[in-house]
Amino acid sequence: MQGGLHMERQYDLVIIGAGPAGLSAALYGSRAGLKTLILENGAPGGKLIKTNKISNYPGVKEIEGTQLAMDMFDQATSFQAEYAYGDVNKIDENKDVYLSDGSVVNGKAIILATGTKERLLNIPGEKENLGHGVSFCAVCDGAFFRDKDVVVIGGGNSALEESIYLAGLARSVTIVIRRDVFRAEEHIQSQIEENEKIRVIKKHIPVQILSLEGKVSGIELENVDTHETQIVECSGIFPYVGQDPNTDCVQGLGVLNERGYVLVDANCQTKIPGIYAAGDVIDKELRQVVTACNDGAIAAQHAFHTIKGI
Repeated sequence: MQGGLHMERQYDLVIIGAGPAGLSAALYGSRAGLKTLILENGAPGGKLIKTNKISNYPGVKEIEGTQLAMDMFDQATSFQAEYAYGDVNKIDENKDVYLSDGSVVNGKAIILATGTKERLLNIPGEKENLGHGVSFCAVCDGAFFRDKDVVVIGGGNSALEESIYLAGLARSVTIVIRRDVFRAEEHIQSQIEENEKIRVIKKHIPVQILSLEGKVSGIELENVDTHETQIVECSGIFPYVGQDPNTDCVQGLGVLNERGYVLVDANCQTKIPGIYAAGDVIDKELRQVVTACNDGAIAAQHAFHTIKGI
């Protein structure tokens, strides 16, 4: 079902976002008999469709991200959950969902599963190499760079923690930071200094990603002081310059923390009864496909019990 013109006004469950969290919520909600609508402003699958291969999803040895996304979508819609394109502008306390095309739908329960967007480096060669050597998740994709050389961009906790993880797989890890000091905590810095497989290039910024035969082959760096450039040969590049939650549509509800992530309880419910959030958009530590699915299932199941009064 495509487009707001075909959507009805009232649903039991309205899910915004068709990544793993949203699709899992749709599966659990529709199987339980809830009239369910999934709204998505892109292709179903979320970050799955940006991932070349996935090998850490339980029960699946290895699968292309696009295939797992389609499998999840097919299963989520097999119990009559409706799927429609929808660019959501606003959600209010009455659980009315306002779309950019002017239509409005209401749910007895709303699940926000809009995920996050990575902060890109915005340099030549980046976008065309997403999934072909440029990755935003070492835990997801690190195994594909076993015994290869990789570069990590960033000096915060995430960048250094992922560098340590990658060092257990890759032949070498080069960390590139703009300043001459890290922003990460001291104990993490100590682990970096003690790891022989990790080297650090300070006071440099990435200016171009190089590729050969459709795969990353290196990165060009520029010294922030002298503006001299150098090329580091590598097979993988992991930018960790931050990510931001997609929470513009709930800005006025008072359910966000200072970083813009949604605050939820153990049932993935916000402080507003009937409004839930699941997946990467919530305030939590581990953001993985399996934890997103977990959140979606929890939110949908709690919504079902609340709606049915059981």
